[in-house]
Amino acid sequence: MNHHRSVKAAHQLIARTFKSGNSMALRLPKALGFKVGEEVIITDNEDGTFSIRRADDDPSASLDALYGAFSKDFMAKGRGDIEQAERNWSEGRSRGGDA
Repeated sequence: MNHHRSVKAAHQLIARTFKSGNSMALRLPKALGFKVGEEVIITDNEDGTFSIRRADDDPSASLDALYGAFSKDFMAKGRGDIEQAERNWSEGRSRGGDA
C-alpha cells in the first residue's frame, strides 16, 4: 500500500517596507492572497522572526466555536466526585521573582 502525505512546502516571498505617514508599512505580495483592509496578526517570535496570519485564524476564535458547541445544560450536574491526590504546596520551585 502506498501512502502519500500532502505537505504544503513553505516558500519565501520578498516584501518591501515603506513609510506611510508617520508609520512604517509593509507591502505584502499579491500572491499571499490577502484582501485590502483584511486584518492580520503579526507575531514577534523569540528567534527574531515574524509570523503573519489572518486574524480570522486566531486560535481563540476556534475556542469560541468549540464553546458554542456545548449544550446549555452542559455541566448542569457539576463534575461529580473526582479523586484528588494530596499535595504539599510548600515544596517546589519558586516561579520567578524574589521571595
